[in-house]
Amino acid sequence: MSADEIVFYYNPMSRAQIVNWMLEEVGAPRRTIVLDFEKGEHKTPAFLAVNPMGKLPTIVHRGVVVTETAAIVAYLADAFPEAGLAPATDDPLRGAYYRWLFFGAGCFEPAITDRMFDRPAVARKGALGYGSYEDVLGALKQALDPGPYLLGERFTAADVYVGAQISWAMMFGAPSLKGEPAFDRYVARLNERPALRRANGAGG
Repeated sequence: MSADEIVFYYNPMSRAQIVNWMLEEVGAPRRTIVLDFEKGEHKTPAFLAVNPMGKLPTIVHRGVVVTETAAIVAYLADAFPEAGLAPATDDPLRGAYYRWLFFGAGCFEPAITDRMFDRPAVARKGALGYGSYEDVLGALKQALDPGPYLLGERFTAADVYVGAQISWAMMFGAPSLKGEPAFDRYVARLNERPALRRANGAGG
C-alpha cells in the first residue's frame, strides 16, 4: 500500500458515485471497499468505527478519515493539485469555486430533496437555507448560461459535485431541469469527460 493510496468505501447506488468520478479525475491510487446496503454492511461496528454516521462516501487517506461528499471532493482536489481541479488559494477564482461547491451542498441538494419528496412548503422561505426551489434553479441557470462550466472556461471539482447532482436530479425527473437548455448542454458536456465515462463503466 502506497502512502498516497486512498481507502474508498463505496456503493454505486449512493453519493459515493460522485467521489468515484472525482477519483477518476485526479487519478488517485485507491483500494475500493464495496459495502452492501442490503446486508447492512454500512452499519457494522467495523465501519461505524470509521464513520459513526454509517454513510457513504467515506475515504481514508494518510490516516485521516474524510466524510461528506462535498468535503471529499474538495479534499481530493487539494490533495492532488496536479489534476488542476481547484484554483490556487491566491487565485481570484477560488472564491467562486468555494461558492458553487457549497451551493451544491447547502442549497441545491436540500432544495431538490424537498421538491422530489413533496415536502410541504414553509410559511417563510427565508427560514430555509436555500430560500426557494425556483431561486436555486435560477441562480444555477444564471451561472451556466454563459458556460461552459461554473467558472466559465475552467472545469473544476465544483463541476464534478454540482454536475453530478444536476445529472441525478434530471434522471429522476426533478421539475424544471430536463429540457432547460443551460442544464441540458451542461450535462451533455460533462458526459463527454473520459473520467466520468470510466466511473460509469463505459471506458474513456
